[in-house]
Amino acid sequence: MLPLYLEKLNPNELQQRADILKNMLEECRLCPNECAVNRIEGETGNCNSTDEVIISSYGPHLGEEPELVGLYGSGTIFFTNCNLSCIYCQNYDISQLGIGKKISVEELSDIMISLQRRGCHNINLVTPTHFVPQIVQALIIAIEKGLEIPLVYNCGGYDSVETLKQLENIIDIYMPDIKYSDNEVASRLSGIKNYWNVVRAAVKEMHRQVGDLHIDRKGIAKRGLLIRHLVLPDNLAGSEKVLDFIADEISKNTYINIMDQYHPAYKANEYSELNRIIKSDEYQKVLEYAMLKGLRRGFYH
Repeated sequence: MLPLYLEKLNPNELQQRADILKNMLEECRLCPNECAVNRIEGETGNCNSTDEVIISSYGPHLGEEPELVGLYGSGTIFFTNCNLSCIYCQNYDISQLGIGKKISVEELSDIMISLQRRGCHNINLVTPTHFVPQIVQALIIAIEKGLEIPLVYNCGGYDSVETLKQLENIIDIYMPDIKYSDNEVASRLSGIKNYWNVVRAAVKEMHRQVGDLHIDRKGIAKRGLLIRHLVLPDNLAGSEKVLDFIADEISKNTYINIMDQYHPAYKANEYSELNRIIKSDEYQKVLEYAMLKGLRRGFYH
């Protein structure tokens, strides 16, 4: 199975997408924050980013879902900054403190090629939302250099349908977090508006484009939707409502990684409800509800 960007699009069509996305930076509306700043002229909005790409690291990652990792790892590129402001972010040094290195689009394309040469099964774009135009431009250059492995869009779920439509037939695997099912909680803990409304529309669009996760005979994911959901203390994430949405409005065949690794980080110790790890029975309750809803893939091995 060829990646969608090779199967469905020619170079001219890809360049048209890149140009449309770049124009969106002039009054930035790449994501639902819609800051309307001119990032091409060096202005920054909620993501604290201009049009210069910043990454913190890259390399084969063996800690992702098994279907992404395979034998040789998922080729992760960790982008610096984020369009969310989660007070408990586990990677806050990258996402909130902005630690990283500026690179050119040409260098980004070289990184993609280097990960492919190291045997990685995919290019895993971690927190890519605010750098989508640059990623697509780098992809065009990387294709000329021989890139031919799937692209994974590993995001926080706060994504614009308008932007996602420009990524149709470019992204092979969408991997959004669904963090909350309550807008007020999302505003308080991640500093964003209307998260529950936004993430539902975004995930529906992702699923429309790529469908349920397809895994080849070797157990490697090639195309489709993979959802992550982190269970939070005291059900702050509203997990049952999240699972209702996935089962009832997306697909009972959805691959969902229900995660139990929450621990207090960044500013979480300032919030009493977040200043502890989750209890085993809190996690088990979410797993049981997922199975009750007919969900089976990804979380129960």
